[in-house]
Amino acid sequence: MGLIGRTRRAAELVQLERDRANRDRDEAEAERHRLRTALDALTTGVVLADRDGVLQVRNSAAGAFTGHEAVLLRSAVEGLLRAASKGHAGTRTIEFAGPPRRVLHLQAEPLADGFALATIDDVSERARLDAVRTDFVANISHELKTPVGALAVLAEAASDSEDPEVVRRLTTRMVDEAHRAARTIDDLLELSRIELGGQVLQGVVDVHEVLLDAVERTAAMARQRQVTVLCRSRDPHLKAIGDSRQLVSALVNLIDNAVKFSDAGSSVTISATDADGWVDIAVEDHGVGIPARDLDRVFERFYRVDQARSRETGGTGLGLAIVRHVATNHGGDVLVVSEEGVGSTFTLCLFSSDADHREED
Repeated sequence: MGLIGRTRRAAELVQLERDRANRDRDEAEAERHRLRTALDALTTGVVLADRDGVLQVRNSAAGAFTGHEAVLLRSAVEGLLRAASKGHAGTRTIEFAGPPRRVLHLQAEPLADGFALATIDDVSERARLDAVRTDFVANISHELKTPVGALAVLAEAASDSEDPEVVRRLTTRMVDEAHRAARTIDDLLELSRIELGGQVLQGVVDVHEVLLDAVERTAAMARQRQVTVLCRSRDPHLKAIGDSRQLVSALVNLIDNAVKFSDAGSSVTISATDADGWVDIAVEDHGVGIPARDLDRVFERFYRVDQARSRETGGTGLGLAIVRHVATNHGGDVLVVSEEGVGSTFTLCLFSSDADHREED
């Protein structure tokens, strides 16, 4: 092979080497892009730093914070990374008052060659649920402890008394307290069933039948309190989409609540109307009403507007929470309009059976 041939061969080898290097570079760049895309798709923030604390990688979730939150978060992450680069893993929790309130869990781990990796998890929802669970346990403990404690005191007093009239009065109170504890347990079981019952049975429900069933179940209590319950469904053929059992449960709680907070001789009206593809079931009373400051909280578990009246009526504070969960399960809503001294109207909004928009919502 002559000089020209050897030169050409050498040039071809150089070009092949360049092509291989370009392919390797392109593959490395593609791999880096895939890795970056994967990191940015994570909801967990990821920060990677070298042994000198120089930032090497930070994904989108880690860089999504702004303002005061970003300053505090960066300081906390840098501190954890410095410790991790020296071989010390660490964790830290940061809370931001908001609104909305946010809780972040930070964790840093040492890597090879002095590198360190930090992760940022937004645990706000978990923290909120833990707080709700803690409040729920505290509330239910209190709600059950009160009647059970009263039963113990009344039973002790009755056993020490020889006066038949006193014993009769004490045992009557014992029966009331036992019923109060039973109602609380029943409402808790009903709320748990609705919350954990899985997917709602999506069938066509005869609204008029649901209303009549709910009125029948509350008739005895309404008679006892001398309150008239009127059922005025404008369309006896009105149909809705949902679970009739849950809907009856919600209406029973609304009627029960309306009757309890109405004066003797007054009335409670239940009506159903078709409103542009929705079925609105309204329960209207002429009772004490709800102060404006309490309207946003009436659907919370165990929340009572009037503690004294709730003790008198035997309310558990769970009825409206059940109504809210039923509305949520059906993709609908529950609204309240009230004025003190005038009365309240609670409206349960459901999809009509002929609503062509329910699949879109």
